[in-house]
Amino acid sequence: MTAAMSLAEFEQALCAKGAYYHIHHPFHVAMYEGRATREQIQGWVANRFYYQVNIPLKDAAILANCPDRETRREWIQRILDHDGAPGEEGGIEAWLRLAEAVGLERQQVLSGELVLPGVRFAVDAYVNFARRASWQEAASSSLTELFAPQIHQSRLDAWPQHYPWIDAAGYDYFRKRLGQARRDVEHGLRITLAHYRTREAQERMLEILQFKLDVLWTMLDAMSMAYELERPPYHSVTRERVWHRGIVL
Repeated sequence: MTAAMSLAEFEQALCAKGAYYHIHHPFHVAMYEGRATREQIQGWVANRFYYQVNIPLKDAAILANCPDRETRREWIQRILDHDGAPGEEGGIEAWLRLAEAVGLERQQVLSGELVLPGVRFAVDAYVNFARRASWQEAASSSLTELFAPQIHQSRLDAWPQHYPWIDAAGYDYFRKRLGQARRDVEHGLRITLAHYRTREAQERMLEILQFKLDVLWTMLDAMSMAYELERPPYHSVTRERVWHRGIVL
């Protein structure tokens, strides 16, 4: 049996997965470098909103499966970060203001009519994983946050310069997430390093992290097809948005 990685080696292996983070996706690189069109920026914001509104559902699934009170007390802050609290705006509202800042109508974004099927399938797969996996595995899948501060900072650095037409008030989400993501990483790492102690378990965790990276990358693949290559779903049949808008079971 192969020996388990040390904690330092395991953390290093997790961090090495950053090579596959969606900051390196051509669609995101184009946005960072100022080559994205207004339609592409709007498409990204509208589709990414579906991910944002599902994050609290993912976190609620983790809480529902977690018997440890101390973990629940700490993890619940993630839901409040997105949903907000009395007198405190959450990340979902901040994202809606980003949508308005790039010229989208709030109700159009809330309706989900712009969400591409590929994005919807990827996000739904992530939420379903969180519901079915152990709470430790679902919690550790959030460790793509290891790489999140860099991506938020890159948008704050580049977008105002390249896209002066975007209202600066829309950037509040990225500013808030800089600190929140670092806090969440610390908690997620504690859970992960404590839970995965055998080599087999550690290798499984690396696959789980790769799954989450696949979710984020696949979302951008769908957007790239629709907004860069101009081949949205059913493009060879119609220019209408005929795809489904979510089926509640």
